[in-house]
Amino acid sequence: MRPVGKPTGFLEIVRVKQPSRPVAERIGDWLEVALPYPPGALEGQAARCMDCGIPFCHQGCPLGNLVPDWNDLVYRNHWRAAIERLHATNNFPEFTGRLCPAPCEGACVLGINNSPVTIKSIEAAIVDRAFDEGWITASPPASRTGKRVAVVGSGPAGLAAAAQLNRAGHFVTVFERADRIGGLLRYGIPAFKLEKRFLDRRLVLLQEEGIVFRTSCDIGGTVSVDELRGQFDAVVLAGGATSPRDLKAPGRELAGIHFAMEYLTQQNRLREGDAVVDADLISAKGKQVIINGGGDTGADCLGTAHRQGARSVHQLELLERPPDARSAGNPWPLWPNMFRVSSAHEEGGDRVFSASTERFSGEGGRVRALHGLNVEAVREGGRVVMRPLADSRFTLQADLVLLAMGFVGPERGGMLDQFGVALTDRGTVRRDANWMTSVPGVFTAGDMQRGQSLIVWAIAEGRSCARGVDLFLMGDSDLPAPVR
Repeated sequence: MRPVGKPTGFLEIVRVKQPSRPVAERIGDWLEVALPYPPGALEGQAARCMDCGIPFCHQGCPLGNLVPDWNDLVYRNHWRAAIERLHATNNFPEFTGRLCPAPCEGACVLGINNSPVTIKSIEAAIVDRAFDEGWITASPPASRTGKRVAVVGSGPAGLAAAAQLNRAGHFVTVFERADRIGGLLRYGIPAFKLEKRFLDRRLVLLQEEGIVFRTSCDIGGTVSVDELRGQFDAVVLAGGATSPRDLKAPGRELAGIHFAMEYLTQQNRLREGDAVVDADLISAKGKQVIINGGGDTGADCLGTAHRQGARSVHQLELLERPPDARSAGNPWPLWPNMFRVSSAHEEGGDRVFSASTERFSGEGGRVRALHGLNVEAVREGGRVVMRPLADSRFTLQADLVLLAMGFVGPERGGMLDQFGVALTDRGTVRRDANWMTSVPGVFTAGDMQRGQSLIVWAIAEGRSCARGVDLFLMGDSDLPAPVR
């Protein structure tokens, strides 16, 4: 039988949110917001994991994490065994435990009529304790196959694929066009959500296990595709979906309007110690900031603007405000479409829902205002369209506008054209069931083939892709089969 922790735990113990540093303290620095639970508290939270019969958390997690198993182990204070169960399905729980939106919690059976188990916080605590105790060390493969694999892109998908392929005994080299390894983990995620020391800690282990990292390598640019294919037996394309969605509105050309990733990347570079000339500096200090986009990237911009000393911040969302609880059309175990407050929202700023941007206006070539209107979602001809509401126009003063409206897919041209891989109707890289593209020996994983998605999907797909590569190279594979 499956372990259940404390059988009556879910009846006796209430969900306790992970502690966080006071707002006034944390907006004055770039350290992580979250604090560890008090001693003994997590054992109680793990005890809420119930004997649900069918653990839907497995279905909710793209990695198929063995959540009830490590909840039970934490409850029983078997933390070392817990990290072994966690690492069995997830190469990087220190990343997902901080950044994943936790679809496992949305699928938790306890969430039908109660608050779900604090799965994400328990996951982060397990891996952090394991590192602190020295239980996580480099584990190079016992033997090598002699096969060489190139992984293009060092985000979570690329790193997961590299880790698994190295584990199978292949010689793996990861190519990154930026000057540091990590992809969005390095330059897209603010330090207050993921301090880069946690990323660097894992990268050191991967290097000790034999993975080679090469930075400032633009495949299709500084490094030709022919050169890459001539040196490696297989190639994994994991470059992400980095083409941002633009806002085609009059005044878009005004200075002071930037894509979110321009803004976040620059701030992360500043945190790394890089110099930025004043003329290129994108700063919210003393400015009236508007963020177009209500998702996670928009919240990252919001938290960054707070720490830079913004005068005011408005975050605009095209959709209406979600309900405080599940609606009738959003039953368990579907992902709960509910109103959420991130740590950045706790720190201030105004959220404006059902808001559409019409145009920008400015002075001297710089943006000074956003002009918008309120909209409502209506169904016309079988699809949902946003219809303007009468007499709803508004104007917001703006010195800095950040466009955080998601991504439309991988960058066209360059590498993809040179490889000659086929694309889907959505503009993503097409693959088969074994993760191979239309070009033999060239594979793909993560957002480059899936489109913009979650870190947990990126890691899951990197792992699945690695198995496909291993099968291609060796005819068989001992790597874990794909979850789905």
